Amino acid sequence: MQNTNKAVLSVDTKARTFIEELARGEWDHPRTPFDETMSRVMPSAELHAVWQKLEATAGPFRSVEEAHSQIQGDFQIVLVTCRFEHDLLVAKIVYDARDRIAGLFFLPAWTAPTYANSDAWDEQDLKVGVNPALPGLLTLPKANGPFPAVVLVHGSGPMDEDESVGGVKMFKDLAWGLASRGVAVLRYEKRSRYAPSGIVTQKEEVLDGAHDAIELLRHTRKIDINELFVIGHSQGGYLAPRIARANPNLAGIVILAGSTRPLEESLIDQLTYFASLEPKNTKIAEALNAAEQFKQTVEDPNLRAEQDVAWPTGGRAKGAYFLDIRDYAPASAAQALSCRIFVLQGERDYQVTMKDFDGWKRALTGNRAAVLKTYPRLNHLFVGGSGMSTPAEYQQPGHVDEGVVSDISEWILRGRN
Repeated sequence: MQNTNKAVLSVDTKARTFIEELARGEWDHPRTPFDETMSRVMPSAELHAVWQKLEATAGPFRSVEEAHSQIQGDFQIVLVTCRFEHDLLVAKIVYDARDRIAGLFFLPAWTAPTYANSDAWDEQDLKVGVNPALPGLLTLPKANGPFPAVVLVHGSGPMDEDESVGGVKMFKDLAWGLASRGVAVLRYEKRSRYAPSGIVTQKEEVLDGAHDAIELLRHTRKIDINELFVIGHSQGGYLAPRIARANPNLAGIVILAGSTRPLEESLIDQLTYFASLEPKNTKIAEALNAAEQFKQTVEDPNLRAEQDVAWPTGGRAKGAYFLDIRDYAPASAAQALSCRIFVLQGERDYQVTMKDFDGWKRALTGNRAAVLKTYPRLNHLFVGGSGMSTPAEYQQPGHVDEGVVSDISEWILRGRN
């Protein structure tokens, strides 16, 4: 909701242009300004040296393969996959509010996880829903079928079909890993990225797309319509019980790091965590103060649907967005479901924490159709690590833990025995 499809395309194009300037030897990058800090630490001679070093190890530059943008606070980050003669690299380009480059990093490109067997499945493009029709991908096992199938529902923010976050493509990992084990997977570009105009609540942002994807699977060859599942991550996990309530034909839901607490409480906890990591960072302190004000605003009984509400991390939404979920309690909604439920939680997750997992646990204790599991080494993206998780960890190339993929596939397939 914080940008438009036109804006997303524009910043992607700017990033491509910048890389093409470097490839042509235009070290002063005439069409792509740097901010003051980047101009000081990376003048044209230094930028030339960086590019020469890249080509010395990866070979001559060949082409830009793809570009994906995401919003982090006041910044837009574009990940540009660059093909060199001997290697793929990702240029991480950070743009400030004035469209100047405020950061530049070159990272190893995403590669397929070892648990993905590309000989076991085919992938096809399709459209999910109408008005707007969201670009999607169906990863379908090559065997005869029919197959159980899942719809992947994104976390918050304008996400691509792979749910690309830094060096991780969580949904691509899940799609390829599950399809390698006999489960069909449908993923698609989130509406808030592809066509944000017209989004008022999470119904338009998330629920409509999920419903359309479920219906599409119901009419897809080789799909077992009695074995349809939703896998929701973060915001998608939070909304998974609501999706199941609206789509009673689902066989089950998988909740990956789904919050059970109000959004405003989670934001305050997350910013408090950041403040503990950087106690002298005044911007974090300001954001924390803004989060406290945000909480008062969205909980105000006099909040109006047409009222503008500022997100503490940047951007704005209408009051209707928050009124829509004011009475929604995901754990209670899950408690009332009759379908199967699998809740997974990384214990190193600072965005959705063990407090949230305890909420699912209290609601689902005694429910014989529910399974709950935590993973000590995993973060919010279900990538392994150690110590306190930080946002910088997301930027490193990583994959969804193979144990998570195995656990989900076994849980889905167990219902067929």
